[in-house]
Amino acid sequence: MREKSWSDTLGSASLQTATTTSRPDSYSRNARLIETANRVLACDFCVGSSERFDMLMELEGKKVLVIGAGRSGIAASRFMAARGALVVLNDRKEFIDWSNDALALKGEGVVKLLAGEVPSWLLDQIELVVLSPGVPASSIPVRYADRAGAEVVGEIELAWRFLKGRVVGITGTNGKTTTTTLVGELLKDSGIPVQVGGNIGTPLVSLVESSRDDGWTVVELSSYQLETIREFHPTVALALNLMPDHMDRYATLADYGAAKHRIFLNQSAGDVAILNADDETVASWAQGLEAHVVLFSTERELEEGLFLRGRDLVARTRDGERVLLTRDEMQLKGLHNVQNTLAALAAGLACGASPDLMRETIRRFAPVEHRLERVAEIGGVTFYNDSKATNVDAAVKAVEALADEPGKLILILGGRGKNAPYAPLAPLLERKGRALVTVGEDAQRIERELESFVPTERAADMADAVRRAFGLAEPGDIILLAPACASFDMFTSYEHRGRVFKEEVNALRIADCGLRLWAAFAASIRQTPNPIRNLST
Repeated sequence: MREKSWSDTLGSASLQTATTTSRPDSYSRNARLIETANRVLACDFCVGSSERFDMLMELEGKKVLVIGAGRSGIAASRFMAARGALVVLNDRKEFIDWSNDALALKGEGVVKLLAGEVPSWLLDQIELVVLSPGVPASSIPVRYADRAGAEVVGEIELAWRFLKGRVVGITGTNGKTTTTTLVGELLKDSGIPVQVGGNIGTPLVSLVESSRDDGWTVVELSSYQLETIREFHPTVALALNLMPDHMDRYATLADYGAAKHRIFLNQSAGDVAILNADDETVASWAQGLEAHVVLFSTERELEEGLFLRGRDLVARTRDGERVLLTRDEMQLKGLHNVQNTLAALAAGLACGASPDLMRETIRRFAPVEHRLERVAEIGGVTFYNDSKATNVDAAVKAVEALADEPGKLILILGGRGKNAPYAPLAPLLERKGRALVTVGEDAQRIERELESFVPTERAADMADAVRRAFGLAEPGDIILLAPACASFDMFTSYEHRGRVFKEEVNALRIADCGLRLWAAFAASIRQTPNPIRNLST
């Protein structure tokens, strides 16, 4: 039997005509941004000009395998098919579990959709493998393709090779989305061309067409995405913190940190690296970096950098200092959000944003959805949605930010665990907690570790968790969803989990409102004289 050829693999599918894009010119220094940057106090933080090597990848006729049919894989497949690549999209899940968007790619130029394992004869013919973030580079088909001579990259690296303008890259265990969103708003409100994407929701490759030579792209980056970068080069790179997370994927915290550290891999002397001085590991990364390092801290004053002094957020350079705003002006709750804001301010200054305009932006910047989001108040009980608290440290930060009075917090905790201990929550729950409601796959382990510190109940699902929590609450209490776990045991994403939580709270509010109206109506009936009863005989 003859060996299968690439044509056999493609079958009878018709190929979409490639639509090539013009090669982007290497961008030049944006005079207006630098002029603005030179006027602000923190000009020491500003980036200089930098020329990016034009790395356009030729995709016409290239044999490409995209592994992972999620949001990132769909975007990468669509992008490459439109440029004439012969794309096979693979996912281990059966087709019945694929999204409609993924299945629709067959009509958009993707040559073949492949469910299950990738055959070795196909891997032998692949020239480029593009991984979705959830697919480890150490997986067997990826290693096989690499040994067979295929280039292996992630969607971030693919996008970088076509992206125009400069990039702000933001990583860390917690706070990425809030900081990324805030940086985008700071630049936009300063009149700087900007777009936002990456792990925050919009795949970076989907932003290529809208990128511009004089603009910035602010990118949230997970450790998974950073594993597969090669030449990706953020002009401004920001590391917020490093806490135990994804221990189901990484053998040690050091391995997880090494993936995060890759954000600085290709930075040079003209770039800016922003680091958390309060995180021992992250602060240590300053050693050996070629980029100009800017530190931020909420725990101490810095000789140079951004820090919290009393209630003031201060920027200090060798030439002086300036109070950028006060903590009382912020809508964001919690000390962790002061850290996020300091980091965002540092990035804004590095990109040439106006300090005065940034202050106004932060004054009106509200919490991002699913991040300490105030949902409702029912019967004097306030509900908060922090579904994005997908690890223990994030849950700790959420609990610290709320319920100052002892015994006024009911925490909903649980989901798919990440092999990290829940012990850091114990002293907080002992002091602040009225009750703990567990849910999901890791409920039993959570109860084992925490039930001696706070009364605990187990819920069957989110609806049951909300009802139980409300039943335990008293007026003035706070009910907080901060799961400290991944969502994939019961939901498609943390966003899905947060939406369901809010739907259940809303249903509870409607029911509570109905009961109150009925009670008021019944009371009015009792108080109204009965005209029939009062008729004289």
